[in-house]
Amino acid sequence: MNCGITGHRGILGKYFIKRFSNLNFIKYYGDINDKKKLKKWILKNDFKHLFHFAAIVPVHEVKKKYKLAKKTNYNAVKNIVDILKKKAEPVWFFFSSTSHVYGYSDKKFNELNKTRPINDYGRLKLLAENYIRSKLKNSNVNFCIGRIFSFTHFEQSNNFFVPGILKKNRNKHFLKKINTLRDFIDIRDICDALKFLMQNKCCGTFNIASGKNINLQNIFLYFHKNYKKYYIKAPPKKNILANIKKITKQGWKPQYDIYDSLSIFKKNKFI
Repeated sequence: MNCGITGHRGILGKYFIKRFSNLNFIKYYGDINDKKKLKKWILKNDFKHLFHFAAIVPVHEVKKKYKLAKKTNYNAVKNIVDILKKKAEPVWFFFSSTSHVYGYSDKKFNELNKTRPINDYGRLKLLAENYIRSKLKNSNVNFCIGRIFSFTHFEQSNNFFVPGILKKNRNKHFLKKINTLRDFIDIRDICDALKFLMQNKCCGTFNIASGKNINLQNIFLYFHKNYKKYYIKAPPKKNILANIKKITKQGWKPQYDIYDSLSIFKKNKFI
């Protein structure tokens, strides 16, 4: 099975390839903003599935380099969509989106909830989503948009939540009560969900999440209990929770939880 993939050097793309090494991945090595090279790669290669992961992800990086982020996270998606429509054979196209398109709420978001992006990263992803829907609705390209919720990995930079508290807060600090809930999904479950969506040729928009709530305080307490450190002052309450009934009705469900994800930090000698 030939699968085109962008962003194969990123954490999710790299892990996806590693987890499913039996698939034949055709990697895009060029600058995602090089339209000429991108067009040649898409039209020349024979793949029936395309996973688009390439993006500028850290929220502060998107804000800091907004022009480049808009070019990478939105304009490049437009280019891919326009080129895919010219491809002779039908393609199943997966676009990696984010829970940041929703906003904050105490209730779980489902795919039909109103979108209120919480930052520039979310706004650009939503713009890309809307372009995909408008241009591919009646085309030979079947598209699937995956709104991926929080996940953690030891290779992430300290701009992400868990690596941040481990790298930045080596000394103990007073931990005030945290009352912020998030949905964390293990990277293995994300990869399994993506393969599931591809194999079943699922189309439309899907939340990719665990469906479980975790208070961020429990993550701090996990590291304190197991490694006797990592206290920090509480961030403001900013809940982002997922309703995953849509994807579970298709037949997929997560196999891991946040503590499975956290245990990998120790196994990889991060701590």
